[in-house]
Amino acid sequence: MGRQPFALAQPAAWLKREGFAVSCLDLSLEKLDPEVLEDASLVALYVGMHTATRIAVQALPRVKQLAPKAHLCVYGLYAPMNEVLLRSLGVDSVLGGEVEQAMLSLCQRLRINGRPITRSEPVISLGRIPFEVPDRSGLPKLARYAHLVLPDGSTRVAGFAEGSRGCKHLCRHCPVVPVYQGKFRIVPADVVMEDIRQQVEEGAGHISFGDPDFFNGPTHGMRLARALHEAFPRVTFDATIKIQHLIDHADLLPELRRSGCLFITSAVEAVDDDVLRLLDKNHTSRDFDRAVALTREAGIALAPTFVAFTPWTTLEGTLALLERLVELRLVESVPPVQLTIRLLVPEGSYLLQLPGFREKLMAFDPELLGYPWAHIDPRVDRLQRELQALVARSEKENLPRREVFAAIWRMAHEAAGRPVPKLADILGSSIPRLSEPWYCCAEPTDQQLQSF
Repeated sequence: MGRQPFALAQPAAWLKREGFAVSCLDLSLEKLDPEVLEDASLVALYVGMHTATRIAVQALPRVKQLAPKAHLCVYGLYAPMNEVLLRSLGVDSVLGGEVEQAMLSLCQRLRINGRPITRSEPVISLGRIPFEVPDRSGLPKLARYAHLVLPDGSTRVAGFAEGSRGCKHLCRHCPVVPVYQGKFRIVPADVVMEDIRQQVEEGAGHISFGDPDFFNGPTHGMRLARALHEAFPRVTFDATIKIQHLIDHADLLPELRRSGCLFITSAVEAVDDDVLRLLDKNHTSRDFDRAVALTREAGIALAPTFVAFTPWTTLEGTLALLERLVELRLVESVPPVQLTIRLLVPEGSYLLQLPGFREKLMAFDPELLGYPWAHIDPRVDRLQRELQALVARSEKENLPRREVFAAIWRMAHEAAGRPVPKLADILGSSIPRLSEPWYCCAEPTDQQLQSF
């Protein structure tokens, strides 16, 4: 969300190469267009995020009405996990992984035979594919998407590129894992650079790399960083890198900064070692501190993300997280929504493999697209709901992060029945960030669900 999607532009390039007429609609920004849909032979909806999947589920009845002759396909990380639900909603093909070859085959059979046999495609394909330069011509202009916001308040148009798909790691809560199962696929550097070039020509002054982990292949990641800096020395970038990788490849961080890296997003998830073990994050609470020190030493801002509320979270644990952010002077580095996110358990999640965990869950909820859970301490669930409402209001009012954090600090201490300590005067400095604050694990807003 908030990024011009590679996952629409890549299959568009494949299909146009073979002579198919392709139209793209980004339902995070655009409305369903009856003229585009009425004669469509195929409608394919990309669901790479929880929010995108919720939007797709709500959009499907209208899509079927506007495109009565179309074969319906849903593809992306959340498609195979929700196959049963999607089939029940009238979806004909469900694709995951490296989907482009399967989608091309689907279109070719549609062109020859009309409507293909339902379930004729593999649900998940992990075979290597020859990537094309993404065709972004049918997407909204880059300026309509999230932009880079610098600490001085100035902004830059931000592009979005992918240097790899999938991930080598098996974090239990991650939606990449059930599909890619520890595999990742490289997008050739020349393809990535040509994609970046076309976005720079459209005005991008910053590139956000969408790889699940930029250092899954550190040699490839550094090759992209060097090539970007050599071709466009004034263009900056950001990337997502695991805490474990920041420590293991600390020697690469100074060069990453010299190449234009402004900030790194890292899925810290928790500061409780027991929770980190249950999530199989492969780092400890103190590793987080080490990664903060290493990135600061290299001159790169760290933007940690969290799953702040889990079945194992305690009110004391919530306070410990807030205290750590104050201690590390990271208050300005964390979007307030990150302090409200509740663990999602979708179908196929590796969390379901934890002994005894499934018994803690309620029945699958198709509206939530996951298994609901209730905390053993009702005060924890109450606090999460109250913080979520606070952050939603604060986003609408565009309140400063430290002001929202102060309210969260107060509410969390009150929920725990503890006095509210005075916050330190120095909570950290503003860091470069993207203007879209919602992440893949966050619940969608009403505005996002109604926008299309």
